[in-house]
Amino acid sequence: MRDILLVDMNAFFIMCESRKDISLLSKPSAVAGDPKFRTGIILAANYEARKFGVKVTMTVNEALKLCPHITLVKPDHDFYEKCSSQVFNLLYEYTPILEINSIDEAWMDVTNSKKLFGTPLNIACSIQSRLKNEMGLWCSIGISENKFLSKMASEIKKPLGITQLYKSQINDILWPMPVRNLYGIGKATSIKLNNDGINTIGDLAKCEMDYLVKKFGKYGIYLYERSKGIDDEPVSVHDTKNISCGRMETLAHDITDIRQAKKTIALLSESIGKTIRQKQVEGSIISIQIKYNTFETINRQMKIKQTSLTKDIYNAACILLENNWDNDRPVRLLGVSISSLCSKDMQLSLDLDNKKKEERLENVIDELNDRYGQDLIKRGNIL
Repeated sequence: MRDILLVDMNAFFIMCESRKDISLLSKPSAVAGDPKFRTGIILAANYEARKFGVKVTMTVNEALKLCPHITLVKPDHDFYEKCSSQVFNLLYEYTPILEINSIDEAWMDVTNSKKLFGTPLNIACSIQSRLKNEMGLWCSIGISENKFLSKMASEIKKPLGITQLYKSQINDILWPMPVRNLYGIGKATSIKLNNDGINTIGDLAKCEMDYLVKKFGKYGIYLYERSKGIDDEPVSVHDTKNISCGRMETLAHDITDIRQAKKTIALLSESIGKTIRQKQVEGSIISIQIKYNTFETINRQMKIKQTSLTKDIYNAACILLENNWDNDRPVRLLGVSISSLCSKDMQLSLDLDNKKKEERLENVIDELNDRYGQDLIKRGNIL
């Protein structure tokens, strides 16, 4: 059994600001954008402000109505990135097996760290104490045998919580939770489940896999497994030797329409596909990045057959996008990447003839666009 921690920083942006001005800790405070522009929302609120009902993504005007005496601080994202690096450097002291999930969150595999630092609970207590005392930053930590359950555990007690959640405990702790609380479920999915009488994670765990797959496709397998606490995905170290190719786009305005998002995904996939075909390499891990207007970022990935085809990159990215899209959360940046790249001549394919035909077609498109202009030939999903 593995020992996995999920370290989730509490109210990260405003806690970073309190390192510069400690008085923010004792009064309602929030990091907020300029209300004159589209960034005029609450990006992070401390726990004093939350007592008045101030929440992330709330407009500044709404927050001021609830808490007129709130202290608002302009965002300093360069400083937050610096603080984030300091946090992750501290976590690396406990294990080299670290997977960064966002600017303020990371999984740690401490299975082989116990001889040096003690039990997973000892390690969690040490990390939480050091972050608070050495950096003035708070965190909640989930402890379990896999990534999913450690993430669910980290959400149970905030701020400054440490929670253990193992498979043997899911009947009592996980299953009574609303199905909307399951990590990876968006509002639209939870509504569909509620409409079918599935209100708790326990209700979901009682469903047959066939029903979930029929209703949600491959995503149904995810729902079936996670509701039972099953997650075999390892903590993935971002190895610089594992060459990848990626693109990201900061959108002209925040979007909530998945059709617009898919158009951006298509453009990014086109660029990535062209680049790796020129380098004569193929990849098998497709990742997407979604950054919300709150600057919270999520990263998701899936494994596919080795490919350099734009359509394969796009289709996989769209599956990830659909499974993680939330119509109620405006998105400001999208990213796509392909990794585990290696030379084509190292790969064998059962569908070699069809694959070669598609590769020749895409190479012709690349050549024509290079010769006569990038907009000469466009794909239907971009149009």
